[in-house]
Amino acid sequence: MNLRVAVVGGGTGGLCLAHGLVRAGVEVAVYERSRTRTERLQGYRVHIDPHGAAALHECLPPDAWQRFLSVTGESAHEFAFVTERLRELAVVREPAAADPAAAHHSVSRISLHQVLSTGLDGILWHDKEFVRYEAGPKAVTLSFADGTTAEADLVIGADGASSRVRAQLLPHARRVDTGIVTIVGKTPVSEAGDRFKAGPVYVVAPPGCGMFTAPHLFPEVAVNDETAELDSVLFDNSRSYVMWAYGSRRLSTSDTNLRDAALSSIHGWHPDLVHLVESSPEASVSRLPILTSVPVKPWEAGPVTLLGDAVHSMTPFRGIGANTALRDAQLLCRNLSAGSDVRVAVGEYEREMRKYGFRAVRTSARSAEQFVSESRLGRVAARGMFRAMGAVAKLRG
Repeated sequence: MNLRVAVVGGGTGGLCLAHGLVRAGVEVAVYERSRTRTERLQGYRVHIDPHGAAALHECLPPDAWQRFLSVTGESAHEFAFVTERLRELAVVREPAAADPAAAHHSVSRISLHQVLSTGLDGILWHDKEFVRYEAGPKAVTLSFADGTTAEADLVIGADGASSRVRAQLLPHARRVDTGIVTIVGKTPVSEAGDRFKAGPVYVVAPPGCGMFTAPHLFPEVAVNDETAELDSVLFDNSRSYVMWAYGSRRLSTSDTNLRDAALSSIHGWHPDLVHLVESSPEASVSRLPILTSVPVKPWEAGPVTLLGDAVHSMTPFRGIGANTALRDAQLLCRNLSAGSDVRVAVGEYEREMRKYGFRAVRTSARSAEQFVSESRLGRVAARGMFRAMGAVAKLRG
């Protein structure tokens, strides 16, 4: 195909798309602002759901797909709902899917980036900070902070929630602060109680706050070559851990000792939860203010489009942001590979993407509100619902 595609941003969705386009014979270049491949290798566990798994399976070459599977954590097929005193409300168990491309996976964000950024020599360009684009009659010209330029027939903004491509294409698109602040940390699995090793745990806490934990148990063979020299657990890619997140609107955005702030907030909770937070190295603890995008009305399809958080950034409370970006990559790759008119392909992608993308935004925002709800009646009702769900599950078991 003669189509030249430029992807701005080397994150999950942009790199997945690049692999898919390469497989389809489309000329593609990815421009990433990080100076090196390892500059921003940090992060926590990412949940890949069947949508995300299907997209990765379709877009990645077979060897990369197998490498992805080799670094996913040991699958946990139960999800527990508990009180802040670790009183069990319900445990939901899901049978393992026979097809990995239709399954749930736990993967370190570091490992996922390593897999996706491999095999793109001559395609993935680092130290390319996008500044602006200019759409001409025959091509789109991209300008970078280093003074260089590049041309493409189609530009895809995959540059995250603070997208500069979106700011130019859709200057009226907004992101709003929900007022929720989360503190997130990693605890070595050796310091975590058995409950937190078995699978994700949703703590139905007192009104005004919530907590979530999830294990990531590395397989024996992991992609850790680029992080083996780093001491901080935030950057570590070799030792199993449990991720925890505490959220509330009562947290201060100015707290400097985040671990102490989280400990103060869960004072009086079950000792195992307190110990989980206490055992997190300070370097692994981060503050994440929670913002969400506001749906925008349809725009005219052209030689510039958007993907992932650049268009439909959402809260992390349903764990669907990365999966929605991967779904974008899969759909856009399919449309561009079909050989139809580029603007028609982009327009069809945007129409479908707006439907499921902003539906995910709304779903995620509702989950965020429920997570930190101040309603005592609502918390009582939620605990009753989970107890009933747990009782039904036990009867079926």
